[in-house]
Amino acid sequence: MSRVAKYPVEIPKGVEFSQSGSTVTMKGSKGSLSLVLSPEVELKHEGNQVLVTRRSHSQVASAMSGTTRALLANMVKGVVKGFEKKLELVGVGYRAQAQGNKVNLTLGFSHPLVYELPKGITAETPSQTEIVIRGADKQVVGQVAAEIRRYRKPEPYKGKGVRYTDEHVVIKEAKKK
Repeated sequence: MSRVAKYPVEIPKGVEFSQSGSTVTMKGSKGSLSLVLSPEVELKHEGNQVLVTRRSHSQVASAMSGTTRALLANMVKGVVKGFEKKLELVGVGYRAQAQGNKVNLTLGFSHPLVYELPKGITAETPSQTEIVIRGADKQVVGQVAAEIRRYRKPEPYKGKGVRYTDEHVVIKEAKKK
């Protein structure tokens, strides 16, 4: 069995857990998330803990039990605290501005870029060169950050572009004559 799946998921106070068929829903202060379970796994809800067990002894069932447990733990963390990704814009004239559910980006193209945020995701710009993306769903927060970064990835000679705050860009040496 997966080592990850051996540990139960703690459901803290203030989080509402419900299961109907193969769909699990968690509601908390930051929102509501749902997950469709794989037919390879089943959940046992006891008190304030949820234990993931596999239905067979196959390798797929073992892998899915660990994955399901990790997804449930991320759902609990998401509805309680939420997730955030920070991006920074490096380059002359590169700037961002959050307006409602849109992020306006100026990244050196001849036209401004407008990125529309999905439901449940918020973005704020503490400065013109920083973007903070927040939401309850870890996968969607990461996907939004990756899509914004894709507009202008950091290039290896000057390091200009959109990068994660904790990302290290290795700068190549310029061509010598």
